[in-house]
Amino acid sequence: MSRIAPTFAKLKEQGKTGLITFITAGDPAREQTVPLMHALVAGGADVLELGVPFSDPMAEGPVIQRACERALALGVTIHDVFGYVREFRRTNSHTPVVLMGYANPIERIGADAFIVAAREAGADGAIVVDYPPEECEEFAAKMRAAGLDLIFLLAPTSTEKRVQQVAKVGGGFSYYVSLKGVTGAGHIDTAEVAERIAGIRRHVELPIGVGFGIRDAATAKALAKVADAVVIGSRIIQEIEASPPGHAVAAVQAFTSGIRSALDAA
Repeated sequence: MSRIAPTFAKLKEQGKTGLITFITAGDPAREQTVPLMHALVAGGADVLELGVPFSDPMAEGPVIQRACERALALGVTIHDVFGYVREFRRTNSHTPVVLMGYANPIERIGADAFIVAAREAGADGAIVVDYPPEECEEFAAKMRAAGLDLIFLLAPTSTEKRVQQVAKVGGGFSYYVSLKGVTGAGHIDTAEVAERIAGIRRHVELPIGVGFGIRDAATAKALAKVADAVVIGSRIIQEIEASPPGHAVAAVQAFTSGIRSALDAA
């Protein structure tokens, strides 16, 4: 079993909404990735998503695209991502780390090699944006056998059949994309999200995290009433971009602390 299920069980026991945060590995600098991961935890993040840089991140808006471009310009590869997780695990053995990215880097090294490396590094699962659940039951089973969770995205346009397939093969939590479009865009209709999540819960027993478009404490607090967790990525990348050299870690921790306080007050 990965660290994800126990984390959500503890949150439920405490009556708290989870905070899932995203950064791109290697952005803004190789040596800042692990300090940023620790800063997110210190700020109150319960689960970390660590983005695997990719040249064509089709689900991402311009903010995360820029982060990928910066990391790729530094030569950051999937092997470096495993290294960051290993380094993080030297001083943090409890916070779940989910690798988020696309099929291409995984298929370059092979699915089996990816699973072995992810497990040995200390990762807990993966979100592979362009792996539809109905086409990767074997991969999901291999992940599960290795104690890793394969997490799937659900969108406002997801059919009932797709929701049922995610319920069948998904692990860890289900990631509900609250907006049609790319990350970091638009405004969230919390009433619509609540209605859609209620429909998903008829089939999916996993905790549900809501992401895409959560930019501030007020939105996070509103969604805390209907979701098991909120997911924030683009807004954190913007904090990194806006920070003077050497100040990104402190800025990210302060921003995360503000979101955590809002969730706890919901």
